[in-house]
Order: sequence, then structure tokens, then C-alpha cells
Amino acid sequence: MGFKNEKLEQFNNFAIGKKIAIIGLGVSNLPLLEYFNNLACKISVFDNRTKDELDKDIMEKINKYKIEYFGGENNLKNLIGFDIIFRSPIVMPYRKEIREEQERGALITSEIEMVLKLTPSKVIGITGTEGKTTTTSIIYEIIKKAGYKCFLGGNIGKPIFSEIKEMRPEDIIVLEMSSFQLTNMNVSPKISVVTNIFPDHLNVHSSYEEYREEKKNIFKHQNESGIVILNYDNEYTREFAKEVNGKVIFFSSKEKLEDGFIYDNNDGMIKLCEDGVRRHLIKKEDIKLRGIHNYENICTALAATSSLVNIETALQAIKEFNGVEHRLEFVREKDGVKWYNDSIGTSPASTIAGLNAFDENIILLAGGSDKGLNYKEVGETIASKVQTLILTGPTATKIEEATRKAQNGEKVEICYVENMGEAVKLANKKAKQGDIVLLSPASASFDAFKNFAERGNKFKEFVKGL
Repeated sequence: MGFKNEKLEQFNNFAIGKKIAIIGLGVSNLPLLEYFNNLACKISVFDNRTKDELDKDIMEKINKYKIEYFGGENNLKNLIGFDIIFRSPIVMPYRKEIREEQERGALITSEIEMVLKLTPSKVIGITGTEGKTTTTSIIYEIIKKAGYKCFLGGNIGKPIFSEIKEMRPEDIIVLEMSSFQLTNMNVSPKISVVTNIFPDHLNVHSSYEEYREEKKNIFKHQNESGIVILNYDNEYTREFAKEVNGKVIFFSSKEKLEDGFIYDNNDGMIKLCEDGVRRHLIKKEDIKLRGIHNYENICTALAATSSLVNIETALQAIKEFNGVEHRLEFVREKDGVKWYNDSIGTSPASTIAGLNAFDENIILLAGGSDKGLNYKEVGETIASKVQTLILTGPTATKIEEATRKAQNGEKVEICYVENMGEAVKLANKKAKQGDIVLLSPASASFDAFKNFAERGNKFKEFVKGL
């Protein structure tokens, strides 16, 4: 007899014919339209965009399924009388309209939360401020290499709610999870990873403390059989260990741990530490990725998969891993100048990591929309690593000010441009043989692009057109 997912059946039976609100038509929520239409639900969609601003394929689905649409700035004023409300990650559950519906009895949830609650498969969840996407991708490749059927979702890959019916207990789900997705979450993955914690998204979260607390939801609801991988070098994640119910595995690039996974900068080796004995696993020359932050990501991935995959298989997957699109992605070499796309560097901390991956002379393209972050530290790194800084977007003046205030900041040539095309042209003019041109904005993309991926693709298009 085949496997039967009783949790999914119970949810589907509960949802049949119900009034469903879907807030935000981002990537994660789009598959929900068809899913709940098939359950004969009465679907209403709420989005800040008007119908005229929606993509054609989205409008086709809305019309096909006869979905009620509320658009524009005040769309949530119509959020009344629903049984289930799916919010997109960026729509925080603290909104007055959402709280009032919850008080009336509505179930408030999200695509990723329902995956965690309904899947029969083991879940590895990855969060943190920096390194999530690369770490998630490495874990996914390791799991696949070991022969598991693996589903990739969350902030990376595609929405997987509609694939729950295909999942089996022996399968593995790998989820990249943002603080927005973890907000109010009351279920945690079996294996949870926190790469690090730095200030981020302070334009959405009320405080840095709230941001850190939301991150803890990735492990707070585990039982004693749970596994949590934490960064020993980060003061906040190291302290998280005190609140873990299950097993903690640390990783580090600064300490010789008694137990855990480390990157030893003295000999360039990643090592497994067990009771103080250190086993050499892989040297950095055998890894295609660059930078200590990526060696930390590999330590993290090895720790997260250590209970599922033998170490030799994991190391083979790491040797074959080429990196993540938009994260220190090599674009091309032209006239002895190497161009790298780090568009996913949307915060100062991620740009610092990107800059530290190179010893060559750097021309940096930075700036974008403002998330309310402090640029002091990235200004200091720019002052010590960058020859020419090319700026655009609302954060440009903040980045310039932080760079000028840093020691040796006056030595950095700073230029302003209007758009990405001008930035690439100017960088090409300034660059000399042996230089690195790096797009790593230290800012979000929403001033000029839909997301970091569109920004990175546009950069690559201009670079390849030189």
C-alpha cells in the first residue's frame, strides 16, 4: 500500500469551499491560486498593485479562476470575513487588518509555514543575515549527490506548497528562510541552520532585537531530537545555543573548536573536530568558491548534512559546486579585467564579505534602495580595499559619507552615475589589466529593479555587451 499523507488530506478537507485571502502576489503565493481553485474555494487576492500594473500571466489566472481582486495602497481595508489568510513574506502579520481577522477566527499562515506543517519529509531550514543562499545551495547539492529526492524552496528555487502531495517520508526538503518568513512561525525544521546575525531589514522590523527574535523561530519549536547548526564566531548565534532543545553543532573560521567544523586559515583546510581531534577534510585549492565567508558556508553545509550523508559524498559535491548566480558570480574577463556579479549583496555585511574575497585592486559598483542600515563598517572596508567607487541610487550619499569618514577614505576615487549602464561604462573606462570590477551594492534593488536578480542580470547584460 502506498504512502498516504493524512495531514494534507485533513487540511484539504478543511479548506474545501472556504474563503481564502491571498495577500501579495509574489512568487511564493502564485501557485496558491490554482491549488485553492481546485478545492472550490472562494479566493480573494490583495496586492498593492492595481490590475493595470499586474503581469499579463497573473491577470490571466485571476480572470480564469474568477478571483476577486483588491488592489492599490489601501487594499487591506477589504480584508473581512475570511477563513484562511496566506500572507506573502513581506506582509507582516502585525498589520491591524490581519490581527483583526485573526481575532475573528481566521487562520493566518504562509506558503512556507504550511509546507513545514504538512510535509512528511525531513526539512533542513537555513536562515541568517548573510550566506543563506550559498549555504542552501551547497546543502541541496550534497543531498542530491547522496541520492535523496530533494525539494528546494523558500527564498530560493520555486514555491513547493503544491508539491507536498508528491513528498514522502524518505525525502528531504531544503528551505532558505528569511526573517519575514519566520515571523510568528510556530513550527521549526528538523535540522536548522543560522549562518550569522547582523543588522538587516530595519526598515521593516521594529528593532534589531525583534529581527534577532524572529530568527530564533527556526529552532525554537524543535524537540530534543532536533539539530541546530550555529556560527561560533558570531556573538548572537553563539548565545542562541542556550535556547536550543536538541543538539548543537558549531562551525568557526576563527576558533579551534573541540567539536564542530572549522576553516583553519593557517593551512587553508576545512576540518572536522571531534573530542579535540581534527580531521582534515578539504583544502581551499580544491574549492571553486573564493573567500573565507564561503569556506564558512561549506563548514555549515557539512554540519547540516552530517547526519544524512557520508562525508566523502559531501566533499565530492563541494568540489563540483560552481557557486550561486548573483553571488560573486564570475561574468567575464576582458582585457585582463575580471568582472563579478554580487547583486545578492544587499546589505553592508554581504558587501564586506564580497570585498574580502579579493586581494586584487577593486572597482566597486554600489548603491541602491535604503533598508535603514548603518554603512560605517562597509565604508571602512571600501577605504581599505577599493580604488574606485561608482555609486548610484538613494544610498549613494550614505556610502560615500561612510567611506570618507574611514581612515584612508580620502584616497578612494568616488564617482556618481545615473544608472547601471553608465556604471558599467565608467568601470570599463577606469579598469586596468589585473583589476576586479565588482557589483556588490550593499543595498536593496527596489529603487530601479524588481529584485536583486533583475539587477544582476542587467549588469551581466551590460558587461557582456562591452
